Amino acid sequence: MASPPLIELRGISKRFGGVRALDDVSMSIDRAEIRCLAGENGSGKSTLIKIVSGVYQPDAGEILIDGEPTGRLDPATSIAHGVQVIYQDLSLFPTLSVVENLFLNTYLREKRGTVDWRRGRKMAREVLERLDVELDLDANVETLPAAGRQIVAIARAVLADARLIIMDEPTTALTGREVERMFRIVRDLQAQGIAVLFVSHKMREMLEISEALTVFRNGKKVEEGPISEFDERKITRAMTGRDLNTGHFEAPAIAAGTTPRLRLKDVSVGRQVHDVSLDVMPGEVVGLSGLIGAGRTSLVKAIFGLRRDVTGTMEIDGQPLAPASVSEAIDAGVAYVPEDRLSEGLFLNRSIRDNAISAAMDRYAPRLWLDGKRARSETETMFNDMQISAPGTEVPVSTLSGGNQQRVVIGRWLMTDAKLLMLNGPTVGVDVGSKEQIHSIIHGLTRDKGLAVIMISDDIPELAANCNRVLTMADGRLTGELSGDALTEDALDAALAGATRKETA
Repeated sequence: MASPPLIELRGISKRFGGVRALDDVSMSIDRAEIRCLAGENGSGKSTLIKIVSGVYQPDAGEILIDGEPTGRLDPATSIAHGVQVIYQDLSLFPTLSVVENLFLNTYLREKRGTVDWRRGRKMAREVLERLDVELDLDANVETLPAAGRQIVAIARAVLADARLIIMDEPTTALTGREVERMFRIVRDLQAQGIAVLFVSHKMREMLEISEALTVFRNGKKVEEGPISEFDERKITRAMTGRDLNTGHFEAPAIAAGTTPRLRLKDVSVGRQVHDVSLDVMPGEVVGLSGLIGAGRTSLVKAIFGLRRDVTGTMEIDGQPLAPASVSEAIDAGVAYVPEDRLSEGLFLNRSIRDNAISAAMDRYAPRLWLDGKRARSETETMFNDMQISAPGTEVPVSTLSGGNQQRVVIGRWLMTDAKLLMLNGPTVGVDVGSKEQIHSIIHGLTRDKGLAVIMISDDIPELAANCNRVLTMADGRLTGELSGDALTEDALDAALAGATRKETA
């Protein structure tokens, strides 16, 4: 007789007020299975995770673990059954060491009441050996790269005798090399009998790591099966209910003699960027690809007036650009959307309208008195142009999905009449449907308004499909360029692999 699933959900439903977050969902996770859970933002994935982990109670349905009904499942009971959740923020204490983070919940005490750090360090070394990784146990977590912090979170889950580890968007901040190492660790966990529920928006990752896939849309399970039955198009259609435009971006024709929208000549930024020269033409989308630390973010921050240690020359539309502040860069027509929209890009407790006008207050309050009529009118125009899904412009940005928050950030900068838009990780943590809509909006702006765009991304398919040129960076220098028919995902992967070999040589 076959053993029952590790966890089985039967007819799970959950409402929040008038919103049905989950509607009669049934699914199971087998022992040592790697299953992906896919769906757009708001599809019910997060609600399901919180029900399995005991944070939420379902309104209907039941949960079985090892074939036995659990009754009311609270967080402590869920943990006792071996369920561990690693959320996107990892829930680590940045100022504490690796070993302190690993044992904060267990407090290995000696008989006299002190913490048994010798035993703790021994157990920490053993769990890292199980994962086949090395970490400095005394290093503060805040000093670790994103991949190192992710490993600490996984090790902590393993130390808690996890039987199921739920990973929520675990590769968001990882490079290609780090994703490969993460997948090796996940497979090692499987070999040790631990099941993994992998939540992701990234198609290639789903197809590479998972054995089975469950797709949610609007609170319902709409597709499920072995991963061999899926391809990117089928997953996308299941998630969104439609086929998306995945064609390659074609930049508008640029007349001979056109002045570059942005020109950099021998630009260096501190110790991070060295002698970068490039032109970005009106209507062009230029990608910047490279490993973390390659210098991409330092370069765009210098253009946006966030760095003072800049040498070389910069021009916007043929005019000198040497911003001593962000406001000077904005006045010159430069806009920058940071990767971390939550801490750097938005005022979360303020409304869409307040966020929208915040980058151009001299326009809406020229005499320190807000022109409310103009602010409302132009925010409504932006709201519609950016296809933001919300009841209106007065709702707090914190209530929006990740995709809609990103549209607010981009739309805010476009209200400054930007000539150059620099996007750092423009669709990080954004579902596939919203991602396609954001790309479509950007392409429309380049076509209709001549907006020039610099796109920094670690998402190879995103760069290949949405840029007409991609420049590779390594160790602060431009190392190559791909365009036209040569701009393919395989070529970008190869270019990054070459940069990696040079950096580690």
